[in-house]
Amino acid sequence: MERKDFLRSLGAGAAFALTFPCLNGCSNSEDLEQFPEPDGVDFTVDLTSAEATPLATNGGFILVSSNPSLGYTDIVVARNLQGELIAASQICSHQQTEEVRFISEDGGIFRCSTHGSRFDQDGTPLNSVTSNPLRVFNTELVDDNTLRVFETLMA
Repeated sequence: MERKDFLRSLGAGAAFALTFPCLNGCSNSEDLEQFPEPDGVDFTVDLTSAEATPLATNGGFILVSSNPSLGYTDIVVARNLQGELIAASQICSHQQTEEVRFISEDGGIFRCSTHGSRFDQDGTPLNSVTSNPLRVFNTELVDDNTLRVFETLMA
């Protein structure tokens, strides 16, 4: 029996029952840990600290908790390939997994390893995995050794 004949013999109900889990597999996987989006971000990074050493190199990044009481990291702070310090949410806008990193591809982008979401440095999605932008944060050098990462809250 050919595959199409087999599927036809199952009927529409059985075919739907078999294919629906496959089609829905990427939407709300219960085994993926979900993380809340960082909110009210305003913290500093000591650029002379051992933890910040990767930021001395273009393309380097670190993972920082904007609120240490959260118990996990939620911000990617990076030195882009042009030497500017940038920051974005580590929480992917696709399915809110905590897997966004800065990579040195295509001039430097943010990428989520869970489903392959790719984002420009301004948070714009670069592929069809998601149409939701990645949340990016403001950065400013307070002095030669201190980086401030913050967001401007809308009133």
